[in-house]
Amino acid sequence: MTQPEDLYLNLRNLTLDDYDQLQVLMNRVYHDIGGAWPKATIKALIEQFPDGQICIEDSGNLVAVALTVSVKYDRFSNPHTYDDLILSNEKIRHSDKGDSLYGLDVFIQPEYRGFRLGRRLYEARKELCRSLNLRAILAGGRIPGYFQHSEQYTPAEYIDRVDRKEIYDPILSFQLANDFQVTRLMHKYLPEDEKSLGYATLLEWRNILYTPPSSVLNEKKVQVRMGAVQWQMREFASVDEVLEQVEYFVDALSDYQSDFALFPEFFNAPLMGLTDQVDQTRAIRYLAEYTPQFRDRMSDMAVSYNINIITGSMPLIEDDRVYNVSYLCHRDGRVDEQRKIHITPHERRDWVIEGGNKFDVFDTDAGRVAILICYDIEFPELGRIAASKEVDIICVPFWTDTKNGYLRVRHCAQARAIENECYVVITGSVGNLPKVQNLDVQYAQSSVFSPSDFAFPHDAVMAETTPNTEMIMFSDMDLEKLTLVRNEGSVTNLKDRRTDLYNIVTR
Repeated sequence: MTQPEDLYLNLRNLTLDDYDQLQVLMNRVYHDIGGAWPKATIKALIEQFPDGQICIEDSGNLVAVALTVSVKYDRFSNPHTYDDLILSNEKIRHSDKGDSLYGLDVFIQPEYRGFRLGRRLYEARKELCRSLNLRAILAGGRIPGYFQHSEQYTPAEYIDRVDRKEIYDPILSFQLANDFQVTRLMHKYLPEDEKSLGYATLLEWRNILYTPPSSVLNEKKVQVRMGAVQWQMREFASVDEVLEQVEYFVDALSDYQSDFALFPEFFNAPLMGLTDQVDQTRAIRYLAEYTPQFRDRMSDMAVSYNINIITGSMPLIEDDRVYNVSYLCHRDGRVDEQRKIHITPHERRDWVIEGGNKFDVFDTDAGRVAILICYDIEFPELGRIAASKEVDIICVPFWTDTKNGYLRVRHCAQARAIENECYVVITGSVGNLPKVQNLDVQYAQSSVFSPSDFAFPHDAVMAETTPNTEMIMFSDMDLEKLTLVRNEGSVTNLKDRRTDLYNIVTR
């Protein structure tokens, strides 16, 4: 028995010089179904698709091999037989224009079967599939343990029991453990396979990072730079003065090639200092008069500076009712709107603000974005709905006056990032505004949160500002990491939700 301390393993591509060892190994493993491929067959595989022929050697001795070709998914994701892969002269079908890999064989020297060499070969295939941007890995899988259970179970029942680990099958159990899914049952796949009684599984491993061929100009970004403004509340003499400060920050964020500029909730509230503060409902309605102007000017900035702007939030009057609204000004000129759903007691009591009734996730050229305004992030249902709509980034413009209020927003935002496997960005305002009632003090530390897994920072905090200091913040987000963590993470919250027991229902 080979001992671990004696191993000297090397993963590499197969060459024709390996054929003599390959022939011995293949004859030993496949003695019951025809043995080794002829040398001409292996030579053709190596010449046509050298990257797909992978082997592991131990101190120069061949101990494990994976043979692979490229095929058309539409053809081989449907029922077929092993002979459909064989051309004349025992050459194996390979398509240079294929969009998927097909796993022909994986065979390992019996003495090395305790060292997980098969897993290494499968992982190498997956990396090849990703690097070539192919759609999937397909394989026809033998079920050599079936002959022992054929009188008791149908092939489908046998596969189901193997999947539930009630029965061990030396091939199917391994393939299922390596994230392959059974998509079909095939009959007469390899008639000479007596142990499988001619049956086989059609297995598929889907490349979750696959992107279909398209124009480069039409491809959405997967590397996204988020910019946010931690805004200093100060006295302003006019709307134009506020907009000059807004443009200053938009210009700065654009200079750093940021894809987004996020502003805080009620960042333009200092303008209420220009009107009578005795009646707070009149003061908020006074501020709402400027909202169309802010929306239009910030939309112009989004186009001019080539940056998507999330406008923080502002009061909006519609049918004589006041709402707290945020706008997503796309850099192509489109404008989307998100109203605050949950209204705080202060907003309801002093400003008579009402909650919106519609929640959306917006497509942008840099990911799918949701906007949860301050208090909204404290309600996990909205994050759950956003996740069901495949959100990438949740943006949270907030205003809090005290640290404990801020920490409610922060802790809930981080929870939403972890439980929904997405990025969450929060940004608020700082400083003092003594001439505006209900907005006299501010507390903020803007931050970017990620899922909590190995691909992300150890504390799941990607960036954060200095507390209570006016500044801008940047964070580079990899949207492909979200795809990976949702499918192959240490935990997979989205996949593992018990929707058979609970679900979010909106009215």
